[in-house]
Amino acid sequence: MVMFRFFADPRDISAKSIKLSEEDSKHIRTLRFRPDEKFIVCDSDGTDYICKLGERADGSFAEIVEKRDSRGEPTVVCKVYMSYSKGDRLDYAVQKSVELGAHEIILFESERCVAVPKDIPKKVARLQRIALETAKQSGRGIIPSVSSGGHFYSVIDEAMQNTALSMFLYECEEQQSIKNVLEQHYSQQCNIEDKTTKPISIITGPEGGFEPLEAEMARSKGIRIVSLGSRILRSETAPVIALAAIMYQTGNL
Repeated sequence: MVMFRFFADPRDISAKSIKLSEEDSKHIRTLRFRPDEKFIVCDSDGTDYICKLGERADGSFAEIVEKRDSRGEPTVVCKVYMSYSKGDRLDYAVQKSVELGAHEIILFESERCVAVPKDIPKKVARLQRIALETAKQSGRGIIPSVSSGGHFYSVIDEAMQNTALSMFLYECEEQQSIKNVLEQHYSQQCNIEDKTTKPISIITGPEGGFEPLEAEMARSKGIRIVSLGSRILRSETAPVIALAAIMYQTGNL
């Protein structure tokens, strides 16, 4: 049976009980849980606590029944660098990226962006809320962070730092497919520890795609330029397909 999931601040977790947020307490009261009905509270760091309301059934505290590792976290850490897009496309891309196992989402402005938010902090806060709700729904053990990384030229270096593999999704690439790059990367026998401890970064563009100069800059930094196939994908579809390919290749699907 699928149990409801909530997240708690680790500081609110003791040996036997968890203090729930006011928002989650209200939600639990709305759900009308029975005192012995089980639900999950996660510490946002990969540990799940199976809980029940116990004698104090007002939703303010959860009584811990069992502790276990979260089952919804992939074995690979993926950082998604995602260009701003218009309308609800960014909402969709963030939601589905969290569902598929993205560890972190960094937003940036590129040359062909058609809709950069006027109030970026407000937009980021909204997307962080989407990430939270999606993490609950999909059984994640963390709440993936959503942040703004500024302009393309400032995030391109970050995408290479302390990573096992960085990939630039480019619709004009004709030589390297994401399938071939992933197979090559995981078939190599060197740096095995790096492959399991360092993240994979993917960089994906806006509705109009990337400028050739941006692709060349990424290539000059040592980032792998990859194709997602012969069809042109929407900006909100590309990161989802890339994450699905990574999760499949690493045995997380």
